[in-house]
Amino acid sequence: MATNASSAQAPATAASQTSPLVMRIIGACALAHLINDLIQSVLPSIYPMLKANYGLSFTQVGLITLTFQVTASLLQPWIGFYTDRHPKPMLLPLGMVCTLVGIMMLSVVGSFPMILLASALIGVGSSTFHPETSRVARLASGGRYGLAQSTFQVGGNAGSAFGPLLAAAIIIPFGQGHVAWFGVVALFAIGVQYGISRWYREHLNLFKLKGGQKATHGLSKGRVTAALVVLALLVFGKYFYMASFTSYFTFYLIEKFDLSVASSQLHLFLFLGAVAAGTFFGGPIGDRIGRKAVIWFSILGVAPFTLLLPYVDLFWTTVLSVIIGFILASAFSAIVVFAQELVPGNVGMIAGVFFGLMFGFGGIGAALLGHLADIHGIEYVYKLCSYLPLFGVLTVLLPSTKRA
Repeated sequence: MATNASSAQAPATAASQTSPLVMRIIGACALAHLINDLIQSVLPSIYPMLKANYGLSFTQVGLITLTFQVTASLLQPWIGFYTDRHPKPMLLPLGMVCTLVGIMMLSVVGSFPMILLASALIGVGSSTFHPETSRVARLASGGRYGLAQSTFQVGGNAGSAFGPLLAAAIIIPFGQGHVAWFGVVALFAIGVQYGISRWYREHLNLFKLKGGQKATHGLSKGRVTAALVVLALLVFGKYFYMASFTSYFTFYLIEKFDLSVASSQLHLFLFLGAVAAGTFFGGPIGDRIGRKAVIWFSILGVAPFTLLLPYVDLFWTTVLSVIIGFILASAFSAIVVFAQELVPGNVGMIAGVFFGLMFGFGGIGAALLGHLADIHGIEYVYKLCSYLPLFGVLTVLLPSTKRA
């Protein structure tokens, strides 16, 4: 009887993976990611205002980013590891509640320590959001894992791109108290996450079926571990460099080209928009030509442009920042899916590890680069970071994950 039930379940599983409802769930995950990262992007978007209002140094600005991104990174692998074995659909809306509390605190706090606390709460919400929602997107993928991961990820990139624009329109002209308007968006996101959690709860059997998959690549445990270390080093180079843009690109433009805060935010939007586009195309291309090829192109291929960026005028700075954002972003979906193929059955943990590494390396990078900017100037930071994409040469060490 159990065998018959299992065989009967297989066609239903296949059907559910290709139905419009599944694509709607992937879209809902992307929408939730858009809102989550839009809210999070408010924090770096108001750095110039916070720096002026509270007399912060670049080092303190870096510490704000470090606080947010460390709390966003340390919990993610543990949450993913636990929920791989004990799924908790209600963590989806509960994580967004934590983000709501953090963003409302940010609108009323009046001291540096309280800004750090608000940043930490937003980070905790993120650490719950990413591994769980990434797992739901993969669950609804119908086997097109690159497409599902990139669609989910591009929602976050779009949110990060629009966040600075909304901050420039709502917060910069009217003051810190208007951060509270983003709480309304968080309330909407709680509703979206609750809807996703209900679908997730109804499809836990499918999740367990996927979770039981065994590796087919034939690689030894040592080679898998070595490959994961290489992927982590690639994420290190990518997100240390990304930190120079997300936290300090506005300061760089203001200092080097004497732009206004609003104009610098527009340039940041163009960069983040290019990141969103690159993320979207990276996943499906990886499904077609292989994830290793995408990683090669994305990380090492961007090096000529990053090396040139610190020495050009405003026009070419804008052009190069868009090219860099597009190429560099195409790797992340490929890296995550590559890692999930190395360690099947640990979807949440791998998503948590790599989203965690993304936030962790970004936070450490922001703090370190802020300290270097205080000592040597902001332009020195961009000259130093221009060499980071050379880490892409490590891609040669990645094995094939095709069926042995």
